[in-house]
Amino acid sequence: MTSERADTSGSPRSATRFRISPDVVYNRTGDDAVIVNVRTNRIYQLNPTSARLWELISAGNDRSDIERLMLQEFDVTEMQLRAEIDNLVAVLKDESLVAPESSG
Repeated sequence: MTSERADTSGSPRSATRFRISPDVVYNRTGDDAVIVNVRTNRIYQLNPTSARLWELISAGNDRSDIERLMLQEFDVTEMQLRAEIDNLVAVLKDESLVAPESSG
C-alpha cells in the first residue's frame, strides 16, 4: 500500500477518524500493550508508539489531532511520524482492527 505524501490542513485525510472493530480488545499493563482480535484469536503486541496511537484513536481523535499530540510527545520529525502512522493504520485496516468512520 502506498502512502500519501501531501497532507495539508483541512484535507480529508487530516480529518479522518477511525472506528475500532467491536471484535477487538485492548489491554495495557505498564509498558506492555496488546490488541486481541477475539474473532480470529490473533494477538498483536504494540510498542509504546503504536500503543499511544491506538489510545488516541480509541479516544476519538482525528488524524490531525493524533499527529499534533504525538509530535509533542515523541522525538520524531513530522515526516517520520506521518509515515509511521500511515504504515500502522494500513496494518490495522488490513487486519480489520479499525476502519475509517464514514462522514455521511
